[in-house]
Amino acid sequence: MKRVVITGLGPVTPIGIGKGEYWNSLINGKSGVGYITRFDTEEFPTKIAAEIKDFTPEDYIDKRELRRMDRFTQYALVATHLALKDGEVILEKEDKERIGVVLGSGIGGMETLEAEHSKLLEKGPRRVSPVFIPMMISNMASGQISIYYGLKGPSMVITTACASGTHAIGESFRMIQNGICDLIITGGSEAAITPIALAGFSSMKALSTRNDEPSKASRPFDKSRDGFVMGEGAGVVILEELEHALRRGARIYAEVVGYGATSDAYHMTAPDPSADGAKRAMELALKDGNIDYRQVGYINAHGTSTYYNDKLETLAIKELFKEHAYKLNISSTKSMTGHLLGAAGGIEAIATALAINEGKIPPTINYETPDEECDLNYTPNQFVEKEVEYAMSNSLGFGGHNATILLKKWK
Repeated sequence: MKRVVITGLGPVTPIGIGKGEYWNSLINGKSGVGYITRFDTEEFPTKIAAEIKDFTPEDYIDKRELRRMDRFTQYALVATHLALKDGEVILEKEDKERIGVVLGSGIGGMETLEAEHSKLLEKGPRRVSPVFIPMMISNMASGQISIYYGLKGPSMVITTACASGTHAIGESFRMIQNGICDLIITGGSEAAITPIALAGFSSMKALSTRNDEPSKASRPFDKSRDGFVMGEGAGVVILEELEHALRRGARIYAEVVGYGATSDAYHMTAPDPSADGAKRAMELALKDGNIDYRQVGYINAHGTSTYYNDKLETLAIKELFKEHAYKLNISSTKSMTGHLLGAAGGIEAIATALAINEGKIPPTINYETPDEECDLNYTPNQFVEKEVEYAMSNSLGFGGHNATILLKKWK
């Protein structure tokens, strides 16, 4: 099996665009949550989300092309540009048939779907855009990247709800391990802060209604948590076969050494109360990397700020890591970014790689009231300096999809 490393990072997030701004915001505990500005929320019980501010895709993409891309595709393409630049990848020197694009998106072009559906109802079918379908379908994130850069390796989008981004990274890891590609652009993208998505999640009672304190609404593992906060953006990483990376003198952030994917086979939205699926995903990642659980120092948790997720992810960690669970640093960076749904795994993989690379663990902010059912070290409110050799990133999605990647410090 070939070895796989991370050589480029491209975050487009509610707390920063680009590696430096994103990482500084994480370490400083900056919240990206505020009042929704894109539509009137008067009739909605939830009026807050983590929107991306100061996004200027025109700096990267021709304006004519932008009109043919949903926001989630724009995020994916800009994040790819940032990751390639950060990784100093010169595509003209590469075999583009050996470069793939594998992204995750839970929903795809929701904004386009809503806009064109309104046209249909208000103005009739002849006014629906001829590019409606290719703008909306979720595979267009990878398709547009492949087209834009002329990349002819495998190109696909994986949709497993909130586990999409981590599954994309894990499956890319497998492809490179097996010699299918030299380099894969991978991660996730999502732009679902729209009226119907907000209404749907609100009807499920999944969202926080802490409207009077937006920046404190996302509070994973805190006893007073009352639901997740929607976020948006993209997180793209460059995965590369080790020898390929070394030949071109690439900077290596971390090595990917394990991947686990399981299903709860239990319920559409509720996690299995035994937490067995999440536990097995982490266990498989450890087995894949031939790593003892006591070697892991940090877990970037799924940590959504919902009652059941946080309780059962904690249980899964304790079941697998036993006494070592209390020695781990755990954090949920969703406390700052909100929940990016299918893109969560992308930006959280970036956070995990940087935590290993920088020797700093980002905090879980808004942790004020301990919960007896969530009794581990969630790195409350302040980052800590800690050298970590192995770290995990977890993603758990509706439908019972569980994914874990295991990263190792590059020496």
